[in-house]
Amino acid sequence: MSVERIDIGDEIPPLEVVLSGDDVRRYAIAANMPGQRFHSDEVARKEGLPGQILPGNMSMALLSRMLNEWLPQARLEKLGVTFRGIVRPAAPIVCSGFVTDRRPHGEWVEIDCDLILEQAGERRITGVAVLRLDPPAATAPRG
Repeated sequence: MSVERIDIGDEIPPLEVVLSGDDVRRYAIAANMPGQRFHSDEVARKEGLPGQILPGNMSMALLSRMLNEWLPQARLEKLGVTFRGIVRPAAPIVCSGFVTDRRPHGEWVEIDCDLILEQAGERRITGVAVLRLDPPAATAPRG
């Protein structure tokens, strides 16, 4: 998408995923996440949870992925979230958002976005992101 065409109120194309328990377990192992609640329903229930849960940074990674798929040429300058509920594997996750501000800074543009991660019709995570878009020549690969 062209930087000039991005405006306040624009919706970010949603990202819809269903992660398996194995996906979450592999992520937790690769990220060296402490706590077995990311590994199995059984252990998570012993900790008083309804079952296996996604690590918070995995949920944040989904929001980052959505932004990157929308504007691959942008640089994520800031991502802040509020965790409002537990995110679980094996159920659809929908990430969405919209542009809340657009600030030109000479040759580059800063874009503010509000973000939402929903599961089972409930907002589980809300957040904000700041993206920086440089002019095309500045982001072109160098040979």
